[in-house]
Amino acid sequence: MMNNLLVCHPSVSCPAVHHLLVDIVVLPTKDLQLRYHLQGDLQHLRIPELQTPGLVDGLWQHTCFEFFIATDGDNSYREFNFSPSGQWAAYAFSDYRLRREWHSAHTYAINIEHTDDGLVLSVGIPLAELPLLDTNKAIQVGLTAVIEAVDGSRSYWALHHPADEPDFHHRAGFVYTIEPHSF
Repeated sequence: MMNNLLVCHPSVSCPAVHHLLVDIVVLPTKDLQLRYHLQGDLQHLRIPELQTPGLVDGLWQHTCFEFFIATDGDNSYREFNFSPSGQWAAYAFSDYRLRREWHSAHTYAINIEHTDDGLVLSVGIPLAELPLLDTNKAIQVGLTAVIEAVDGSRSYWALHHPADEPDFHHRAGFVYTIEPHSF
């Protein structure tokens, strides 16, 4: 397991967030386990209240943790959004922001743990929900988050921000690599 530090896009700021770390693990079943650890002053952040778990569109408009995955050299990719509310969304794209029809067959169990210094969101993604992976090519991942402050402003967090404006779909931001032998 490796702690990946997300950084805030330079066009915005959010002093209430001290650190945002993400761990990603390929389990023996080839499923993925994600763990986002938001460290900061939660009283200055708008953290969604627990809701009935389920598929909800537009989670990115509030605090949510995101995951993008693609095979190296393939324009298609998938996006997953996980909210502290327990709600989630999953999308498939054939190319940059070109959504294609796809419905996740999985119900995601999002675990939220409040800690002394923030919160931890953990979730598993089954191998069957990932794009068709070419086991001879590296897997490119974008680890990202949107954090909403109590004043309604949003900050955008990622391992790497390749553009002047926040854009999690930009493939140059998919900088975490899972080697093909992991699958």
